Amino acid sequence: MSHAALEQSSPPVDQISARNFERMAAYIYDYSGIKMPSSKRTMLEGRLRRRLRSTGHATFDDYCDNLFKEDGLEAESVFLIDAVTTNKTDFFREPRHFDYMTSHVLPEFKAAGMRRIRAWSAACSMGAEPYTMAMVMQKFADEQGGPDYQILGTDLSTDVLETALRGVYPNEMLTPVPAEMRRWVMTARDSGRREGRIHPSLRAKLSLARVNLMDETYSVGDPFDMIMCRNVMIYFDKQTQAKVLKRLCDRLKRGGYLFIGHSESITGIELPLVTVANTIFRKT
Repeated sequence: MSHAALEQSSPPVDQISARNFERMAAYIYDYSGIKMPSSKRTMLEGRLRRRLRSTGHATFDDYCDNLFKEDGLEAESVFLIDAVTTNKTDFFREPRHFDYMTSHVLPEFKAAGMRRIRAWSAACSMGAEPYTMAMVMQKFADEQGGPDYQILGTDLSTDVLETALRGVYPNEMLTPVPAEMRRWVMTARDSGRREGRIHPSLRAKLSLARVNLMDETYSVGDPFDMIMCRNVMIYFDKQTQAKVLKRLCDRLKRGGYLFIGHSESITGIELPLVTVANTIFRKT
């Protein structure tokens, strides 16, 4: 059979219509602050195809008809947002932040007589960031006799929070963990699995919750001594960035520290913060 005949006999690939893409993009932006330009249409199709199979819908049109009917979004919003969120994460990503934490923040808290640090890893993805924070804080506490700490990890995606809860990661992802902190990574007994698990003593220091940074208020308990919200605001427009940063500052104690991603900026946003190092700020 010729290539032409094969092409003619192949069924057309289902696509999201322009109208339905615009409707989903508007909802995703309103719900999560994530902008979905038309260039992301193919990506969205690819990520939602598995969801179509799971829900039993034959086409994107069928899926969208169900999505935008009464109560459809309420039932499906978590799964839709899971499909569109980007979950790039690494252990000891942007290591200068953790160097500053070790050399300045933790010694300062110790000198102030602080007995327990409350920290928040916002948009924590699969947990690499809060577990990195835990390693750094545990090493300091072991060497200096405290302070103790508790970390809250939150994300919009339920899928990545489940991974963080398990604390199991492929070996290549764990490669950046320094040798002196490898004691908190348990190697799989079956070497063929090529993965490690974060030690229970550190997993016990981490609590996890689903939090949408677009919400007007964050139900995260008492204010924090330290907040990391890195490499998520790059997906927001300036107006959304300002709203999120102000809410984060509301949850930060006076004198507490805010860390943002190296490619992010607070320039032009009025906040009760002073710069203490590159992309590290302290609440005044």
